[in-house]
Amino acid sequence: MGRRWRLALRKRAGAILPGLATLLLVLLLQAIGVSAIDSASSLLFDGYQRAKPRPYTDAAVRVIDIDDETLRRLGQWPWPRTDIADLNARLTDAGAAAIVYDVVFSEPDRTSPANLAQRLRRQGGTDDLLKALGSLPDNDATLARAFENSNVVLAYFLTNDGKGGQVEPKMGFAYAGSQARTGRSTYNGAIQPLPALRAAAKGLGFVSLPPDNDGIIRKAPMVSTENGALLPALSLEALRVAYQTQSVVVKSDDASAEHGGNGANMVSLKVGDSVVPTTGDGRLLMYFTARQPERVVPAWKILTGALSAAEMEKYFSGQIVLIGTSAAGLYDQKSTPLADRELGAVIHAQALEQIMSKTFLSYPDWGFGAERSALLVLGLIMVFALPWLGALRGAILGLVMVGATLLGSWEAFSQGRLLLDPAWPVLGLILVYIVETAVTFYREERQRAYIHQAFDRYLSPEMVQRIVDDPGRLELGGEERQMTVLFCDIRGFSRLSEKLTPQEIIQFLIAFLTPMCDILLAQKATIDKFIGDAVLAFWNAPIDDPDQYANAARGALAMTRRLREINVEKRSADDPLWPGNVSIGIGLNAGPCCVGNMGSAQRLSYSLIGDTVNLASRIEGMTKYYGLQIAIGSELRRHLPHFAIVSLDHVKVVGRDAPEEIFTLLGDESLEQEPSFRDFAQRHQAMLDAYRAQDWATADRLAVQGEGAAVSCGLRKFYLLMRERAAYFTANPPGADWDGVFSATEK
Repeated sequence: MGRRWRLALRKRAGAILPGLATLLLVLLLQAIGVSAIDSASSLLFDGYQRAKPRPYTDAAVRVIDIDDETLRRLGQWPWPRTDIADLNARLTDAGAAAIVYDVVFSEPDRTSPANLAQRLRRQGGTDDLLKALGSLPDNDATLARAFENSNVVLAYFLTNDGKGGQVEPKMGFAYAGSQARTGRSTYNGAIQPLPALRAAAKGLGFVSLPPDNDGIIRKAPMVSTENGALLPALSLEALRVAYQTQSVVVKSDDASAEHGGNGANMVSLKVGDSVVPTTGDGRLLMYFTARQPERVVPAWKILTGALSAAEMEKYFSGQIVLIGTSAAGLYDQKSTPLADRELGAVIHAQALEQIMSKTFLSYPDWGFGAERSALLVLGLIMVFALPWLGALRGAILGLVMVGATLLGSWEAFSQGRLLLDPAWPVLGLILVYIVETAVTFYREERQRAYIHQAFDRYLSPEMVQRIVDDPGRLELGGEERQMTVLFCDIRGFSRLSEKLTPQEIIQFLIAFLTPMCDILLAQKATIDKFIGDAVLAFWNAPIDDPDQYANAARGALAMTRRLREINVEKRSADDPLWPGNVSIGIGLNAGPCCVGNMGSAQRLSYSLIGDTVNLASRIEGMTKYYGLQIAIGSELRRHLPHFAIVSLDHVKVVGRDAPEEIFTLLGDESLEQEPSFRDFAQRHQAMLDAYRAQDWATADRLAVQGEGAAVSCGLRKFYLLMRERAAYFTANPPGADWDGVFSATEK
């Protein structure tokens, strides 16, 4: 058992080592990071959000949409700033907590009276008209005055063109811990609202929403930097203005011991009583709801008075109101995991809803360690289990572990809103499976080629295929097995070969051995070797043959039948290479043998040795003495209870002290059932019993009576031999201690 275990372990180590190397490579890549895997993880988490979006609750956030219908009713954009002032006044009167514009008022209103007067002056307008226009208030000034009476937050774009000047925030930042890095990139410019509007607003926030590489927005920046100065996002500034606070607290990891605690990463932002968890670079993981019509109000309903004062108060009192545009051509639509086109103001609104309802997605501080541990543990299980389980059962195990990993990730998301990435553990399992399966397949193909090369000429194709299909049944290097051994020899081959040239002898042997070997291979024998005109074959190695005894007996009987047919065919064809009537002797024996690769370090041969083999050779030699075709040993006789077999003699063969009872095989089960054979076998055994009881007269009489039947069974010479022995012992009694054993003097 210990040797088999070592062989099995050594065989499987060839697949385990590449599997370990693959697992280590995946662990290294996980530490480095691969953008393709990160993208796959993002798409998986997108699927999670689509399967279970954030439940919508009214978090005191509304969106006013300047949509296509609004433009159709009220005219194209941009509107006169007096219309914006009117909209602002209506919302202020309705009690809006903060009015947030996802619109950058960076250029003067072209419809202001002063601008119209300049245009009319160029076109030759009258002095009275120009004077009348000049007396009207400026539209931007009107809007600025409207802003002064409201909690307005204005938007600006951050750029990297160095233009627009430094943004002067309306608030300050306080720090818990070090000042962490923020944003995926820093900016050096900004597109800002007009100075008068900036001065009148209570807050300023950037609206830049950089998407991921695939164009989808999954994280919303809460803060960013321009020329090293920290600035708030529009949503964060809207929250600050609504809470009427003057600062935002930035917490870094050295204040919380998270993410390594080196002060480089942001952990959270605090505005009033709201704490906003962020990624290390200051972004909020967005958890989107499905599209909610009640969140959005078209602008035309407000400006046309379609909503009554009571309805306005119901919709907007105490609300943070974001104003944006979804109209085609105004380019304020973004892609999210749940929508191909989403209003930018809605994304800011959803960020605010998450903050106010405290419904966040998070990537926990221990997440990377958990993912790495899952990769390592599951990968090691696959590495060591796959070589023992095989491809199919290994695939089932892999599917179970992949399913468990994905299920765990999904449960973490759906139950705890945690983002635990299953991509690396799943990738590790897949790659380990592919590599180990490929290595095992390659090794097995080499082993199959070796087996074919080693056994194609000694075994039947069916037997070779069985070994190829299950190489574990092949034990090389020497093992003890219960086996059946056959020796076959041509009678009088030396005399026959005198009539032939060496080349003709070879052709004769080919003509003889080919059909004999075909029969043996068909009976699942392994052909060991050819010794001149002799054949050594055996059964039950290199693979198990539960029918070895019957297969050996049928093979020997088929060889004698086929040889009779060949003799007839060759005589009819007058074949000059077939020297007369060829006969054979076959010796069969069963018992324990040592079989395996034997020989020297330079040359090996798959063969067998043991007393069973030697006795089979001696039994074959006795067929010549008894004048019969097939002789078998007592152990094989014991395993063939239903074949037509009769006993011959107790013989002490050359080179062996222990006597052996020798039998002859006359036919298969059908012959054994015939009454004529059973009658002959009974009379034959009675003759042997009389002989062994020293009743020579009875033995001789029974031999004479059974001689006719014995001739038909091929035992004529044996019966004559028994009569000679009876006559000899009649004249020379052997004595009372005679045991009936014949001592052979020739092999």
